[in-house]
Amino acid sequence: MPIEPTDYSAIVTGCYLATLAVLGIYGLHRLVLVVHFRWGRRSQAEPVDGDFFPRVAVQLPLFNERTVARRLIRAAGDLDYPPEQLEIQVLDDSSDETQAIVDEEIDRLRRRGLQATVLRREDRTGFKAGALAQGMAASDAELFCVFDADFMPGPEFLRGLVGTFRDPDVGMVQARWGHTNRDESRFTRAQSTLLDGHFVIEHKVRNDSGLFFNFNGTAGIWRREAVEEAGGWQHDTLTEDLDLSYRSQLSGWKFVYAPYVVAPAEVPPGIGAFKSQQHRWAKGSVQVLRKLMGSILSSREPWRVKAEAWAHLTGNVGYPSVLLLSILLPLASGLRRQGFHWWHLAAFLLCTLSVGLFYETSQRAIDRPIRRRLADTVLAMSLGIGMCVGQTRAVFSGMFGSTGTFVRTPKRGDTASARPYRTPLTDLPGIELLFAAWFAWGLISASRLGNWGSLPFLALFFGGFAWVGILSLREQLGRSQEG
Repeated sequence: MPIEPTDYSAIVTGCYLATLAVLGIYGLHRLVLVVHFRWGRRSQAEPVDGDFFPRVAVQLPLFNERTVARRLIRAAGDLDYPPEQLEIQVLDDSSDETQAIVDEEIDRLRRRGLQATVLRREDRTGFKAGALAQGMAASDAELFCVFDADFMPGPEFLRGLVGTFRDPDVGMVQARWGHTNRDESRFTRAQSTLLDGHFVIEHKVRNDSGLFFNFNGTAGIWRREAVEEAGGWQHDTLTEDLDLSYRSQLSGWKFVYAPYVVAPAEVPPGIGAFKSQQHRWAKGSVQVLRKLMGSILSSREPWRVKAEAWAHLTGNVGYPSVLLLSILLPLASGLRRQGFHWWHLAAFLLCTLSVGLFYETSQRAIDRPIRRRLADTVLAMSLGIGMCVGQTRAVFSGMFGSTGTFVRTPKRGDTASARPYRTPLTDLPGIELLFAAWFAWGLISASRLGNWGSLPFLALFFGGFAWVGILSLREQLGRSQEG
């Protein structure tokens, strides 16, 4: 039986409004975070003094990191901490010339009188989680500080955080990420703004409100006991850091966030590396949702802790919703229904401006100039929209697929003296351009019908898909020419 035009209109409108309702819930959650957000120079950690120097093992997990390994190891060697209480572990799973760089730098640290070791495995079982577990088993340290390869901690890092462990209930302390190449391009500014939303607002509010938050895999310190009581590092998800964080807090350990201790790192300068990173994070978070949400909901934690954990772990569900909205929005904008286009404007205010306020607030907190922070907020929102195709695939893979392989994010680092790494583009290059064309049609259709309330939404989505599609296609074409 054919669908009548009125039935078609009702189906599109109903699906469209239902999708907006889902996104609206997450938009309201962001508004709640902004309302509870407070920023100041109040320190969350206590600097160490002359009688508190617990033994710390600094763990540097590496896998083929020739562009950044040298500067990371040197930064670890420059940490201001009593050398007799400091151990530096390079957990090197590399199969290329990174090994020679590591050996050279470790010899350099040893000649300075530092305790520095290299641990290598015959295979990469467990990937990063397996390397961290091996390092912990090989050390007698009480605390374990982890840095990924692209981080460049300052000498004061340990002294800024270790004092927190005077409280015997503290199991982990996390520092904020900085972004050394933030202003390199619009693309790196957008990435940095997305990360700031997480580190400036989400972590701060969750910490201040007594809610669960997570170790981010790097730039943080763990108490050995907190790791062991939670079951240790496990590798049945791609986000071992998020997994261990929730297991440890469910075991009763307290986490502390130190937002004013900043560990600089670089964000991926290319779209291929960024897509790979985001795919791993999205897939891994869904895997943790599958693994632990039942335990969280059945725990004795207060309802507000459970509700925030649910919002956190289901956050990537927004990507399939955005993708569905991307299919429906041009159709809904082309409907000739009296007053309906003003619903688009109302949805824009709730679903889009709430997210914009969230990111703008994070940029204002770290003193970004007003013009730059407003522009970067729009860039971050556009990038998030343009990523929804690949991220939807990651979400479904996390729900229904196997654990998968931990694919490292290539770092540019010192490419003047080392060949850069490449990450293969797993998506069809430029597939987002098809969605950009779809939204271009939607803009034309809405304009012809006078559905002016739809235009801001349509333009934002068009820009996001066009931007990510062009970046992906350009990078792929560049690689083809190089090859």
